[in-house]
Amino acid sequence: MAALRRLTRARRSTADLTALAGEAAADAAEAQLPAADARSPEGDHTPVPGDVRAAAFFDCDNTILRGAAIFYLGVGLYRRRFFSRRDLLRFAWQQAAFRLHGAENPDHIADARDSALGLVAGKRTADLEQICEEIFEPVLAEKVWPGTRALVQMHLDAGQRVWLVTAAPQEVARLIARRLGMTGALGTVAETRDGEYTGRLVGGMLHGQAKAAAVQALARREQLDLARCAAFSDSANDIPMLSLVGHPYVINPDGALRRHARAMGWRVRDFRTGRKAARIGVPAAAGLGVLAGAAAAAVAVHRRQRA
Repeated sequence: MAALRRLTRARRSTADLTALAGEAAADAAEAQLPAADARSPEGDHTPVPGDVRAAAFFDCDNTILRGAAIFYLGVGLYRRRFFSRRDLLRFAWQQAAFRLHGAENPDHIADARDSALGLVAGKRTADLEQICEEIFEPVLAEKVWPGTRALVQMHLDAGQRVWLVTAAPQEVARLIARRLGMTGALGTVAETRDGEYTGRLVGGMLHGQAKAAAVQALARREQLDLARCAAFSDSANDIPMLSLVGHPYVINPDGALRRHARAMGWRVRDFRTGRKAARIGVPAAAGLGVLAGAAAAAVAVHRRQRA
């Protein structure tokens, strides 16, 4: 019985953190632009013009961007000496373990999350926001999938609100959403005090069920009817979010999501050509996620030094 009680408490704690992460993301989301004038969309994605209770929710990595936002952030932070090579190599070792095992082990994710948060603890939020502006200026010009960008614009042109929903830090999510003309963004929320990061998250990472919780919280706040909303993602991790809405769309899917979409009859759009792009740094999206890309950068630096 004692073991059962401990298990029940653990499950409740996980559920509470998931809900808190979703609520925090919804609270941190800020509408940035007024909805566009309603115009009739073209093509087979046909959002209803002027439907104020409908919205669209877009995942970021491999759905809007080629690759992972935290990869580009991590590389940019390392190049700007936001953290040391020693930190980089330690995280690279963790990332290599993830890729070797090919699965997201909860204990490994927790270790990676704690490492990432420890490195940003005490750093000024304004500094990270400024660095994000510099990093993502060229990234957004070169790495956005044109097909997904057209879908974003189609919903905006129909007068609907369009939200980015990502495990990336809220600071990154807001920037990407703003540059793409989206309404706002839901991202992982890091706790701050007096303009500095504390090294803790509010709830947890906005991933899997937490994304669904954030969308539900935002829908309540914005008085949206999820049955009239659309969601777009590439990953099976986002099945909870996709299952919430009346119009789920699968973009550049991984194998598990493609199979699920086929079974459910969901629409699939694949904008990739040639071999499927490698998914970089997905397990290390845990926590703030600032080092996922840096791990790949460390491996590249090591290889160049050996050569």
